[in-house]
Order: sequence, then structure tokens, then C-alpha cells
Amino acid sequence: MPFLDLLPGSVVLGPMTKGSNLPYRRLCVELGARVTVGEMTVARRLKQKHRSEFALIRRAPEEPCFGVQLAGNNPDEMAWAAALVASRGADFVDVNLGCPIDYFTSKGLGAALARQPKRVQRIVEEMVRALGGVPVTVKIRLGWNSDHLNYLDVAKAAVDGGAAAVFVHGRTRDARYRFAADWDAVGEVVRAVPVPVIGNGDLLFPHDVEAARQRSGCAAVMVARGGLIKPWLFREMTEGYRELTADDRLAIYQRYVALALEHWGDHDRARAQVADFTRWHFGFWCRYAPRRPDGSWPGMQEREDLVFAVTPLERLLARQDQAAHAWLTDRLLANEAVDPEAAPPPSDEEVDGRNSVQVAG
Repeated sequence: MPFLDLLPGSVVLGPMTKGSNLPYRRLCVELGARVTVGEMTVARRLKQKHRSEFALIRRAPEEPCFGVQLAGNNPDEMAWAAALVASRGADFVDVNLGCPIDYFTSKGLGAALARQPKRVQRIVEEMVRALGGVPVTVKIRLGWNSDHLNYLDVAKAAVDGGAAAVFVHGRTRDARYRFAADWDAVGEVVRAVPVPVIGNGDLLFPHDVEAARQRSGCAAVMVARGGLIKPWLFREMTEGYRELTADDRLAIYQRYVALALEHWGDHDRARAQVADFTRWHFGFWCRYAPRRPDGSWPGMQEREDLVFAVTPLERLLARQDQAAHAWLTDRLLANEAVDPEAAPPPSDEEVDGRNSVQVAG
């Protein structure tokens, strides 16, 4: 189904370096995701024929609607790369105007490019011309920092260039992920441009999504950390909130490992890669916390008491140390039963802080 037809009301799995790898996107599709975006891909590296970059634009056959996010600041390179990824199955192509990482911004990419609205417009124009109908979108932050908020200028420039939709992460580059997203600012973009706006920031439960939609008027939302912590969030949007048991969650993590082995292979080098990705994912899975006993909800930007972790497996899955994540990964890769009593003991530091879990990233 075309991107713009599928978009209204969707919860989009956002582009995340390492996080939105192909097996994880497949897992999220199995759990209800309809629109997915791959990891950020550098246009110049595609032109230089880097194999690792080409791996990022591969689409899983079962993805209903798949987008590729490109990073670059040269209009000709971006147009060439856009045509390439569209020829390989992308349903839409997104321009990265939000990456806050110093390595990329020092090269004029991501959030640094968003400081040049006129260049953004030219890049989008060239990409639209090269694609001939495949939608071009942009993903922006609110600005470089709180003293330089130019999100309305950038959004308008992108739309003037032909962008079919605008993704808005409600934080500045300087804020990274430290502060709550500004959904009122997302709403300003909604009212300022004549194309669909997709809001992004701090969405972890279905009621978060509905509140964000109501507050901003956005056509859809995008999740990043929320989708890493709770890949079943997509299913909750149609079936309602679900408080999964530790065994239920472990089965989902096991399914990811199976999909990863299917994708990368079941030989020593591939298994090492799967182990690396799985340990990384456990760094987010361990942040899960359900609705509190009093009926209130955890937030993305706070530490959460572990009062819900009453079983040994729940306590194990909530551990945030690398030793626990490595041990769990080894068990899943070996397809062995997970016995919490056999896990390595927590460190003294963990014991001191074991009554809370860091939900925020």
C-alpha cells in the first residue's frame, strides 16, 4: 500500500542506527508495525559502493511499507542515492535532518544540515525530480539548540522543495534525549505546512500516543526508544495495553534471535554479530516497566521502581549490567532454558541500585 495512504493513524518504527536493523523490523511487523524505516544510510557511502551501507537499504519481503533514510548534503548525491534505494524497494525516502552525533554534524550532515533551509529545499527538489513519484520526506528536530529554533523554516523549506510529509522530533540537537519532547512545537508544524506531519518523542504506551495525537493534531506518530523497549507497542495500538509476563517477553526476545540468525546466518562469524546486536537490544529491553500498582504510568524520562519485579525472571530481565545481558544472550543463542538462579550474581553497585530501572535513554 502506498506510504501516504497507509500513514494516517500509523505508529511508525523510526530510523535508528543499529536499532532498526532488518530482523528487528521483521519482529515489529509481526507485532503489528505497518510503516518501518531502516537505519540511517549515508548517500556518499552508497556511491562509493560500501557493502555495509548497501546492507542497510535491504527490505524484508513482509514489510508493508518500508522507508530508507538518507544522510547527505550534496543534492546530486542525494538524488542519485534516492533513485537507487527506490529501485531496490523503498516506498518512501527520508532526509536525515536530525542526527545529533558529533561525527556526522561535523561533516555537515543531520542536524547540522538543518541549519541551512535553502540547501534543504534544493536537496529535496533534486530528490523529488529523481524519484518521479516516490514520496520524499524529511525528519527534523526543533533546531540546533534552544537559542536557535528554526523548525518552522526548515519544515516550510522542505515542503516548498516537494516533501510529501515531515517527521518532527520534538527536541533540539543540543537536548539530544535529555528532556521531554515538545508536542506543542510539533503542533505548530502541523498548522504551518499543508502535508502530513508525524510527531516523535517519549511514546511508550498507547495512551501516550493518543495524548500526543490530540495535543499536536499530527497525522501519525513515530517511535524510536519506545519501540526498542516495547516492540509489542504496535500491537497494543489495535488491541489495547497488555501487561506481558516475563515469559511472554522472553519469548519475544527469543523470536528476535531466531530472525537475526535467519538474516545473518548460523555460522561462527554471523552468530557473533547476532550476539552483539542482541546484547545491544537487551540494553533497551531491560528498561521495560509496566503500569504502576496505583494505576499511573512510567515515563520515558525517569527512573522506575522495580516493585513489579517479583519473580526471579522479572528481576533478571530488569538487570542493566552487561554480564546479565551477555548471559541471557548466550542462553538465547543456544536455545537453552533461562534459569535465573544460574545467572551471574549482580555486582555490588547493582545491588545498591536494584530497586529502580532506568526507563529513559
